[in-house]
Amino acid sequence: MAYFEHEGCSLHYEEYGQGEPLVLLHGLGSSCKDWEMQVPALARHYRVILMDIRGHGRSDKPRERYSIQSFSADLLELLEHLQTGPVHLVGLSMGGMVGFQFAVDHPDWLRSLCIVNSAPEVKRRTRQDWIWWAKRWAMARALSLETIGKGLAARLFPKPEQADLRRKMAERWAQNDKRAYLASFDAIVGWGVSERLGQIRCPTLVISADQDYTPVALKERYVRLIPQARLAVIDDSRHATPLDQPHIFNQTLLQFLAASTTSQGTLSPC
Repeated sequence: MAYFEHEGCSLHYEEYGQGEPLVLLHGLGSSCKDWEMQVPALARHYRVILMDIRGHGRSDKPRERYSIQSFSADLLELLEHLQTGPVHLVGLSMGGMVGFQFAVDHPDWLRSLCIVNSAPEVKRRTRQDWIWWAKRWAMARALSLETIGKGLAARLFPKPEQADLRRKMAERWAQNDKRAYLASFDAIVGWGVSERLGQIRCPTLVISADQDYTPVALKERYVRLIPQARLAVIDDSRHATPLDQPHIFNQTLLQFLAASTTSQGTLSPC
């Protein structure tokens, strides 16, 4: 197990394979483990780097406020620690938000960007937004992580043949630190970089499950704001696409990465 230090926080990371550096960022309440179906396929072609975001997995869980900006700063510290140079960056859900933040703050560090089932902002603009987030905020605090994990797993993996995956993921979510989970949840609400999307100049792929929490139409709108972005929709998938459709996800991602490398050349970051 490998660790690095940033601002007094010990952060866990893992590396696999060789080639151009490819960073994978997990979502809220998850960890490096959630990329287990991607690592074998990706590490045959790339230097795959996984990080447990602050407050998650085997990284420290400091008792302080978290922010998407601080998660992005942690990532920059990791890349400097590993001396990677520009990387391909893939982020799922909250990891995608960190990806957006990193892309607008540190564009010279990116070869390409892939955003999976995420959004460039989580703003409460309407009364319905406030009500929806208030319910989620209250439930996150009232329910145990075991209950939250079982509920999420049942929603994300509802098919009978997904029983083993449903059980495994419920167990993983139950292992979260409740205070760190809530601090990460709070970091999402109110965050946003939508007004800066035009600054993202690298090849960008937005992957959306057809049954994600947020509709495909939302992704279509923000994809139009990113100069070199395109959208790929994966059918029969929910929010955890890398887990419920790993083969199609891996194929889609590898095709995008190959095209990005060809279009840029090996030494030209975006």
